[in-house]
This record gives sequence, structure tokens and C-alpha cells, in this order.
Amino acid sequence: MKESQRLYFLDALRAFAILMMLQGHYVSGILDPIFKDPTNSVYTFWLYCRGFTAPVFFTVTGWVVLFLLLKNPIQGFRNPRVKKGLKRGLELILWGYLLRLNLPMLLNGQLNASFLKPDVLQIIGLGLIFTVSIYALFHYLKYGLGLLFLGIGLSIFLTEPLYVDATFTKLPQFLAAYLTKANGGVFYLFPWLGYVSLGACIAQVFGPQPKGFLIKGIGFAVLGMFLIPKSSSFFIWIYDQTDWMLFRQVAYNNFLFIRLGDVFLLVAAFMALNRIFSKGFWLWIGQKTLSIYIVHYFIFYGSLFGIGIYKYYNYSGTLLQSIAGALLFMAVCLVVTYYVHRYRSKLFFILWSSLNIKQTPPYN
Repeated sequence: MKESQRLYFLDALRAFAILMMLQGHYVSGILDPIFKDPTNSVYTFWLYCRGFTAPVFFTVTGWVVLFLLLKNPIQGFRNPRVKKGLKRGLELILWGYLLRLNLPMLLNGQLNASFLKPDVLQIIGLGLIFTVSIYALFHYLKYGLGLLFLGIGLSIFLTEPLYVDATFTKLPQFLAAYLTKANGGVFYLFPWLGYVSLGACIAQVFGPQPKGFLIKGIGFAVLGMFLIPKSSSFFIWIYDQTDWMLFRQVAYNNFLFIRLGDVFLLVAAFMALNRIFSKGFWLWIGQKTLSIYIVHYFIFYGSLFGIGIYKYYNYSGTLLQSIAGALLFMAVCLVVTYYVHRYRSKLFFILWSSLNIKQTPPYN
């Protein structure tokens, strides 16, 4: 694959999304509610932009996973990326639970109430496992695999009114929380798995040897410019033709397709700058999103010990304090992540030595 045709823009998109997440968590958690004025155009613009962070993450997840699977010369169950993807998915789920763990409560024989509520890491982890599993089972379909992911993604989006308020009371609470918003999870499989599926569909369209960035970028831009202003009207038109109430419900709560349009416009913009992202700052951030997320969780929410910025300063900042604090918070998270990766071999060596473990610490 030519160097110029590598998908650097996907790392840049992940970098953009993680930075948006950092400032979003900080500002929403620190800014005094008195400043959260829905009539203020600046605030509503910030709120709108914050809303496409998760769709970008989930779409890029499906895209990257299937792209790497298709890129490997060994296809099917024997593809080494299958095992690696399943392992990575389980790792993300484990981290999602560890970050919510409160050690003082655990030592008292209790679990904090938020521990069993799935967050973004658990859902991304399951999205990874889902994508890898569908690939392993149906890789022989070739281009039909992309159509399968497209069908799954659209089905999840179009049926959202049917399951959005479902509680699944017969399931254990911790399992039900994974399924829909009504069960208390911060993130949940439906509808977010739809973005993962559509991302995987895009990977199939791109193929293992990506080319034609200009044409595909224009295609993404056109789709985005259609979905954002016109998708609701389109579903109303389908409702008028079919009298199927589901399409009317989708049209009147059409955030999923509008956000998909946002993702497509961002993809088009970042794709146009693919060569610019071939090295440096953006590429590094995009490759360290999990580490940055973990660091931010410890600093802001106080993972394990409950001692974080949010505990002491929640909803107390002025507009200027929140903006300045968000910039400083992002910088600190990036710096800490950089030094953790730079010195992690020494940290592991110290840990191994102090525990008297006679194994070679991981240096890679």
C-alpha cells in the first residue's frame, strides 16, 4: 500500500474525538448550570458539536477493525487479527469496569452504584467483538459482508423507536443496562452498535487497498449534506407513501441519521487532509486514545479512590474558568500520557522488583 494512501485521517479523527471528549467532560462537569443557557447561540453550538463525539468514536471503531481484518493476507478464522480483536475488546470491557471501581467501598464489602452501569469502553469493546465475530462467520460473503453490516446498522437505527424505552425487566439489571437507555447505562449497545456496523460497512467499501480519496471524500460530503438537513423530510415522505408509523417516529426523533451526517462531513474534511496527518501530534494522539481516556478518568473522576477534579469543583466554574480549565486539563492529560508511555518500562521494572516477581516485564 502506498504511503500516501494510508488511512492517517482515521487516527486524526480519533484524536479529534478524544480531545472533544476531554473538553466536553470538563466543561459539562465544571460549568455552573447558570451559564448553560439554551438560548445562547455559542453554548448551543458547543453542545451540538459535543454530540458528535461518540458517533465518531463508534463509527471509526467499526471502520478500523474491519479494515485491519480485510488488510491481512490470511482471511477467515485463521486471520491473526481475529484473536487480537477479541482480546482487545475484552481488554476494553475490563478497563471500563476497573475505572468505575471505588476501592474504599470495595474494602468495606460494597460496590459503588455506578460500577455495573456500562460506559463507552464496554460498548466499544463489545462493538469490537461484534465486528470481529461477524467478519469471522461471514467473511466468505466478500462484498456481501459490507451489505450485511449496512443492513444491521440501518435496522438498528430505523427500529430505535421500538426499543428506546424497553426495560427488559426479565433480565438481570447489569445485563439489561447494556441494551438500552431506559436501563440506566451511560452508553448502551442500541443504538450505538449501529454506528459500529456502518463504520464496518464503510471499511468494506474502501477495501484493503484504499484509493480514490477525492471521489470518496466528495461522496461522504454529499451524503452528510443530505442527511443533516433532509433525512427527516425523507422519512416523512416514506411515511406518506407507506403509512408506516415507524418512519414518522424516526423522522420526529432523527438524531441518529443527523449525527451520521455529521460524521460523514468530518470524514470528508479529514480525508482531504490525509497527508497532513501522516506524522506528528495528531497521529500520536489518535494512537493513544485508550491511554488518554484512562488518564483523564483518573484525573477528572478519581478512579479507584474517588479523588478527582469533579468531586471538588462540579458545577461551580464560571465561563472563563471552565474554558481555561478545559484547555489546561487537555494539556495535562496529554503530557501525563506521554510520560507514562515514555517511562512505562521503568515503572514496570520497579513494580516487578518490589513484588519480587521473576518474570520479564513487558517492554513493548
